Amino acid sequence: MCSLCGILGCDDHWTNAIARPGVYTRNHDMPARRAEAARRMKAANDILSYRRVKLDVWQGRSYVVTSPTGASSVFEALSHLWPEAEALAGRDFDPLDDALISWMEARGDA
Repeated sequence: MCSLCGILGCDDHWTNAIARPGVYTRNHDMPARRAEAARRMKAANDILSYRRVKLDVWQGRSYVVTSPTGASSVFEALSHLWPEAEALAGRDFDPLDDALISWMEARGDA
């Protein structure tokens, strides 16, 4: 998607844990939502670093994933992260990959 669509896109994706009537979430206030977003970013970056890819927030409402060569992609919801990261890395991110699990265990991430 182009940058303009990333800015104008909807920020109310189901992966964003925000307070909604009748829906349980522990993220009922802004500090809790920010803390949860920071935990998600850290967890994603821990895994992405295996392929030397980095995730960051872009313009406060979208995300950007960057490859080690400087190529990047902007997207609006974390649900788009893995396809975007795989395209930039040129390889899959398989959560059951023995090499990935061993690498994370060696780093103390698993």
